[in-house]
Amino acid sequence: MSPSKEATVSSLRTRPSLLLRVRTWEDAASWAEFHRLYRKLIYGLARRSGLQHADAEDVTQDVFKRVAETIHVFESDPNRGTFRGWLMNLTRWRIADKFGSRPKDEYHSVRKHDDTGARTSTIERVPDRPEEDSEWDKEWQRHLLDAACERLARKVKARHYQVFDLYLRQQWPVLKVARELRTSPASVYLIGHRLTKQLKAEVKILKKQLG
Repeated sequence: MSPSKEATVSSLRTRPSLLLRVRTWEDAASWAEFHRLYRKLIYGLARRSGLQHADAEDVTQDVFKRVAETIHVFESDPNRGTFRGWLMNLTRWRIADKFGSRPKDEYHSVRKHDDTGARTSTIERVPDRPEEDSEWDKEWQRHLLDAACERLARKVKARHYQVFDLYLRQQWPVLKVARELRTSPASVYLIGHRLTKQLKAEVKILKKQLG
């Protein structure tokens, strides 16, 4: 592992909340981790909503900009709800901006509060859309698992992660994995069991970090 990766992993172990860390704009490592974790999630929702690539990229960048400007307010508001709900509403509103589908009077009322950063709780009062919320939750869980797997892959031997990926993620039969990677079935079972426990630990850490 390179020194820069070691420093990032060490930082993630010793400072539990990524949301707290990104309040400091100068913390480049935390912002890079935050961007890596959330970009795919935000961009994916924008694309599934019907936006083209360029507009979805704009939405993604706009959401990151608003998070940078208002995360300190979110963290200090006891009525904020979950971060993932707040992030979904930010994303949903930016998508609506792109489509121009929001009523004009609502748009100006929202922008008045949203642009100042003084009333981020307003965002949380957007009416729920059950189907969209359910899809977002499913995507969030997939996103969380993918992020945990990425972290796991950086911490274990490449060959061990390959065993884990083929056996448990891609659901290859144990004998096929053993034959393909020239190892014993017993090793496949042991590696799979050990890395599954580590993956669960990574998911638990991420849930705490990501709100």
